[in-house]
Amino acid sequence: MKIALAQLNYHIGNFKANEKKIVNAIEEAKAKQAELVVFAELSICGYPPRDFLQFDDFIAHCENSIEEIAQHCNGIAAIVGAPSKNPNKKGKPLYNSAYFLAEQKVQSVHHKQLLPTYDIFDEYRYFEPAGEVNCIQYKGKKIALTICEDLWNIEGEYLYQKSPMKQLKSLGADFMVNIAASPFHKNQTEERDRVFAWNTKAFDLPLYYVNHIGAQTELIFDGGTAYYDSKGKKCTELNSFEEGLLFLDSEEDLKEVKPKPASSIEKIEKALILGVRDYFKKLNFKTATLGLSGGIDSALTLAIAVKALGAERVIPIMMPSQFSSDHSITDSIALCNNLGCKYHEIAIKPIYDSFEKQLEPLFKDTAFNVAEENIQSRIRGALVMAHTNKFGTILLNTSNKSELAVGYGTLYGDMAGGLSVIGDLYKTEVYELSEYLNRDEEIIPTNILTKEPSAELRPNQKDSDSLPDYEILDKILYDYIENEMSPQQISKKGYNEELLAKILRLVNLNEYKRHQAPPILRVSKKAFGMGRRMPIVGKYLI
Repeated sequence: MKIALAQLNYHIGNFKANEKKIVNAIEEAKAKQAELVVFAELSICGYPPRDFLQFDDFIAHCENSIEEIAQHCNGIAAIVGAPSKNPNKKGKPLYNSAYFLAEQKVQSVHHKQLLPTYDIFDEYRYFEPAGEVNCIQYKGKKIALTICEDLWNIEGEYLYQKSPMKQLKSLGADFMVNIAASPFHKNQTEERDRVFAWNTKAFDLPLYYVNHIGAQTELIFDGGTAYYDSKGKKCTELNSFEEGLLFLDSEEDLKEVKPKPASSIEKIEKALILGVRDYFKKLNFKTATLGLSGGIDSALTLAIAVKALGAERVIPIMMPSQFSSDHSITDSIALCNNLGCKYHEIAIKPIYDSFEKQLEPLFKDTAFNVAEENIQSRIRGALVMAHTNKFGTILLNTSNKSELAVGYGTLYGDMAGGLSVIGDLYKTEVYELSEYLNRDEEIIPTNILTKEPSAELRPNQKDSDSLPDYEILDKILYDYIENEMSPQQISKKGYNEELLAKILRLVNLNEYKRHQAPPILRVSKKAFGMGRRMPIVGKYLI
């Protein structure tokens, strides 16, 4: 059987655009004599549709698209992901389904059995798990069709009591097809290969795997569409982060391929560029604004935005204060010249002086402290937001994960923005990615990479005045946030007890700030936002 795997970039709720992509892929596959073309999980509506699924009209649009797509399935069959209604009065009103289309109609509908409800997933909120599973019978073959999580319940890591593939194998399946909406994180490729190798070897069946590419706000999809033989070897795959069709013959004996593995930092760069590009494209935004401080965080954010959108669509604004060093301005100008960006400069000292004058009666006989520091940040936030409002741009946030973790950001100041570009990168990763961007030529000036980090909100301020070195801080944060280790477990690594208690207390106390942060492009397994749900008023460790 000649099979085409379609790795496409869908848009949540954009039924006409999604339908057009799917139909075009069917016609291309048909022209190349494919007999079956496979599309990703919930490809009709995009993933994750979230509470759109609770609108009857949204489901009706899905059904209409399926009917239209079926009309193009003459001389070829297709597997397409979409929600379907649960006809029973018991349980959730919908299934997460895969439609098998052939001879211009729906031949069968197959439902997802294992519904993830961890990390960024919340599928049991909407869907009823499949009660039974059945193979697709087509061209003399029995196809074991599974949907994403259905293949991730592997031996030794059981999350569910059922195994859809054990049932499908018992029905005499000839090969597996898995359609997925599996979001990217920097170690996802290795995990995916491990899980699929286990399945193919355990059931002695080859696997055809199809995933989304593209970004849906904070979630980024890398693709990974591939074929694995029955011995667990990946034999061919599509390029990550790109649309494409992969053509295969089920009778062909393919050899294992060992492409040069991309480093995690290379994958992160591609993911962030795609995340910014799709955010603007899918929301029809044209231009980005950001504050440029002369520090590494805003420099990296600007460089990624330019790669995603082009220099003419990114407007950096420098806003020096009386505490800004001269090199903050010169470094920023050098960066803009390297990237080909036009920039604006607005000095904030006159505005700050007016605030100080108006607040004098209220602040009388008090020392300069964080209040005055935050005024500067909020002035800058007001200025960049004024620009976005006047010219219809979108503000990109430049905070990193280390700062967000310990609350070193100002609400309504440097935490403002429509999208957080590097909010899932620890400070050490910010340096690593910045150096990677400079691998062929200097984009980010060397002085930005080498100078000591500072918010420059008071004379001679350094991040190290109140925080440990980022090499130490980030390791503690990673163990607490990603590894979900207890204070007792982390302390066994030899950290100063007082320092450890301070850092963990800061993480928990500042949950209220993170609830007000912009959506963060996710590149780790545990990003702030939809994948980490913590109470604001919890007393744990405080």
